[in-house]
Amino acid sequence: MIKILHSADWHLDAPLLMRNPAQTRYLREALAEIPGKIATLCKEENCDLMLLAGDLFDGASTAGTLQELKATLRDVGVPVFITPGNHDFVSASAPWTSEVWPENVHIFTRPTMESVVLEELDLRIYGAGYISMDCPGLLKAFSADHPQQYKVGILHADPTQANSPYCPISKQQIQSSGLDYLALGHIHKGDSFRAGKTLCAWPGCPMGRGYDEQGEKGVLIVTLDETAEARFVSLDSPRFFDLDIAAGEDPAAALDQVLPAMGNQDFYRVTFTGPSAPLDMDTLLRPEFPNLVLRDRTTAPVDIWSSAGQDTFEGRYFKLLQAQLENADELTQKRIRLAAEISRRILDEQEVVLP
Repeated sequence: MIKILHSADWHLDAPLLMRNPAQTRYLREALAEIPGKIATLCKEENCDLMLLAGDLFDGASTAGTLQELKATLRDVGVPVFITPGNHDFVSASAPWTSEVWPENVHIFTRPTMESVVLEELDLRIYGAGYISMDCPGLLKAFSADHPQQYKVGILHADPTQANSPYCPISKQQIQSSGLDYLALGHIHKGDSFRAGKTLCAWPGCPMGRGYDEQGEKGVLIVTLDETAEARFVSLDSPRFFDLDIAAGEDPAAALDQVLPAMGNQDFYRVTFTGPSAPLDMDTLLRPEFPNLVLRDRTTAPVDIWSSAGQDTFEGRYFKLLQAQLENADELTQKRIRLAAEISRRILDEQEVVLP
């Protein structure tokens, strides 16, 4: 059995400009720790090799980041294979060709599929790299027809859009590739699927950089045996959550329901919606959540019974609903009030947001 750590889309040296300097500094420090975390996990999992599927850098890299990355990859103690992506494509000034990398690091710098054999593992690795910000599909007419027992591909590619400018690949191409495992980068939300015998997977980015990259992030630990299997492992990096909640009669209680019981440094953007009295945002902030952002998208409360009893169809309708409240149980009362509120908003030509 062969064990592989698969990661991608680190975006080292990304600017990470947040709402205040403390948040920016916190995220930059956390991002700088990603290579070390992944190298440590690779050792703890006793992996045989590491696959890094592109966009390790967000663009231009600093000298300090380069030196730390090279030292980290050298010390990981296993073969490392890198395929440059659209953010860190191979150019005259790119570190992939201008820097000297450790002997255990192999970088696929050409825009055509090449391969490297690891004899001791009976494994052949296939890969190719970007030479510009876009890339044609690199699996067209490709077939892993060599004699090694295990065949693995690594690409920075898009299997979700046939017209993608970022190395589009199709399910049929993957199925015909002859690969046991295809390690992808580029898409920041992890996923996988099988095409024939080939498991195609991408881990997503190891750390979110904004509210468009929500939730838990990490890497894949892949095992090659009779079939390829991939297991997600969280890196416990900073996370982003974008939440909408109804303010209701007690916005503080509504907020407590969506936040964890214990404070943390994750990033929460909570938007209050629905009818509500004016909100005092300062009193709703939680010091145990220093990266909490609150937004007020509430509307002014509506007097749903204002026309009840009037000698109109509308008045008789609301009077009928109001009369049913007196002897109704709590759940039924809640439903009657909701029906009345929705009706009032429709009659007032206001937007209706169902709970």
